[in-house]
Amino acid sequence: MMTPMRTIIELPDAQLEGLDAMCRREGISRAEAIRRAVAATLEQTTSAGRQAAFGLWRGRRGHDGLAYQRRLRREWR
Repeated sequence: MMTPMRTIIELPDAQLEGLDAMCRREGISRAEAIRRAVAATLEQTTSAGRQAAFGLWRGRRGHDGLAYQRRLRREWR
C-alpha cells in the first residue's frame, strides 16, 4: 500500500466556500472531498481515452486488425 501524500493547494474563495458547503451537506472532510474529486477526474479521463480508441477500425474497407498486424510484422524480417 502506498503512503498517503500531503499537499497544499490554493483555492479561490468561491471554490473554497462551495467545497465547505458540499462537505457540510455530505458530512465529509475537505480532504475526503478532494480525494473523491481526484478519483472522479482520473476515472473520467481514463474512460474518455477508452471511448476515443473504441471503434477506430470501424468503417475501414479491406482492413482487419490481424491482417494489419501481420503486414507490420513482415517489415521486421
